[in-house]
Amino acid sequence: MFRPLRLAIGLAVIPFAAAQAADDVTEFTLDNGMHVVVIEDHRSPSVTHMVWYRAGAADELPGQSGIAHFLEHLMFKATDDLETREFSRIVEANGGSDNAFTSWDYTAYHQRVASDRLGLMMQMEADRMRDLILDPGQVDTERQVILEERAQRTDTSPGALFNEQLRAAMYLNHPYGRPIIGWRHEMLGLTLEHARDWYELHYHPNNAILIVAGDATPEEVRALAEEHYGPIPAHPDIVAEESRTRPQEPPHTATRYVHYEDPRVANPYVSINFLAPERDAGDQEEAAALTLLAAVLGGSDFTSVLSRELQIESERSLFSAAYYNSTSLDASSFTLLNMPVPGVSLEEAETEIMEVIDTFLEDGIEPAQFERIQFQFAASEIYAEDDVAALANAYGGALTSGLTVADIQAWPDVIAATTIEDVMEAARDLFANEATTIGYLSRPEAEETATSEVSQ
Repeated sequence: MFRPLRLAIGLAVIPFAAAQAADDVTEFTLDNGMHVVVIEDHRSPSVTHMVWYRAGAADELPGQSGIAHFLEHLMFKATDDLETREFSRIVEANGGSDNAFTSWDYTAYHQRVASDRLGLMMQMEADRMRDLILDPGQVDTERQVILEERAQRTDTSPGALFNEQLRAAMYLNHPYGRPIIGWRHEMLGLTLEHARDWYELHYHPNNAILIVAGDATPEEVRALAEEHYGPIPAHPDIVAEESRTRPQEPPHTATRYVHYEDPRVANPYVSINFLAPERDAGDQEEAAALTLLAAVLGGSDFTSVLSRELQIESERSLFSAAYYNSTSLDASSFTLLNMPVPGVSLEEAETEIMEVIDTFLEDGIEPAQFERIQFQFAASEIYAEDDVAALANAYGGALTSGLTVADIQAWPDVIAATTIEDVMEAARDLFANEATTIGYLSRPEAEETATSEVSQ
């Protein structure tokens, strides 16, 4: 499966990657360069075992969009030791579950099993890391599977098609502008050779992060990892993050509009997108300020600035939000969204949400609201410790996006140390750039007029 876009209506961006107490997290590196992280939690006799590769859709070669996700599917085929789909059958037979996902910065494979089955999971995962058998017939069959997945998740969804076009317009040069699942015309051309080249280039231990979370000690994990992953040789051309050279985004100097019409659209909305900095190793302060800014502007249906002004007081919006994803290897985005009530045009919705932003920049943040939001972040950090699978996921996403374990563990303190002035300074810097990417999702005009007349 692939990770869906975070601009979709109703999908909240996780405010920050959860961090476990330092005493519960251990990291080390095998001789072949494989980074290992152990998150101990002995309350349940189960473990989550994850292998993350520093290779995602943004690392693909031009003309091969979707190859990262395509190989994710092929990784469940045969190896020299396992038959096709036998990996998942063995996991299920041992009372566990498994899956995989692809994003722009990574591809990850995971299982959740009883802790005494951890060695078996490592044995099988290590097997397909280097001994995958790519059969031409299965490649052809699986290509049809991913094309059908695109048809079901993207091509039949006006919102998904709109977000795909919007993202492509936003990223002029950076490969974040390509869809994770791929452009259909390029997916049709993916071949056995493309899959094999991707596999041979990226699926090596020194391009991978092993995360084990749950009922396991660092000593147990080290012994098992050295037994199963340790014998696999490193790829000599991979030097951690230094090997991930991508085309970078130039400064944005012109506003771009994307108008997407579809008769299936139930509620038109406007999406205003700003290029925004990501969290960087050892330098997370600006990202923390933007994370809190998104919460202040759009984190609550009742108390956030946008909902209060547009939905409650003026009653001219059905839904409003602000989104920011800090965990990204390269430049991220900050999004404002406004879904107006029937009879209010998208042009008016765009003007009104920016008027709220202008007033916000003048008035600032209410101290009581800011204190409440920081308390909520601190509380969510405590609750997150009860879900080791989510912790493993948070660590993996952060580490494959260029952060370190120390950065992940410092993040709550960085959030707590962020002041109102820090947030306002980040807001002024962000909104001073008028070179935005603005998207209108709507029905064709004739249908929109008919619907408005009926609603009146």
